[in-house]
Amino acid sequence: QVQLVESGGGLVQAGDSVRLSCAASGRSAGLLAMGWFRQAPGKEREFVAAINWPGARTNYADSVKGRSTISRDNAKNTVYLQMDSLKPEDTAVYYCAARPILLTTLENEYPHWGQGTQVTVSS
Repeated sequence: QVQLVESGGGLVQAGDSVRLSCAASGRSAGLLAMGWFRQAPGKEREFVAAINWPGARTNYADSVKGRSTISRDNAKNTVYLQMDSLKPEDTAVYYCAARPILLTTLENEYPHWGQGTQVTVSS
């Protein structure tokens, strides 16, 4: 089993940056591709970014491309999402997800999910 715990959310102002972390633990915590998804109020959950195992490949949603970076520290089983130039439309609950090795943008391909961390961007 895999447990995922997100951290790093909070209330920020437009133009600020935020760094989200997701720590994986459990017997199957190695060799995981990791993804970030978000869900804004009244909207469906959407893909944000993903990184494969061991980290050579990444993928980003168009809405965050160029101002976000996903990275990982395999020794710590932790993935990070750095988001810069934040906009009010980035306000959402951000979820970390994991699956074996290969990244995908499809949320139903991820069997493991964290509880989410709120990011609120004020204008």
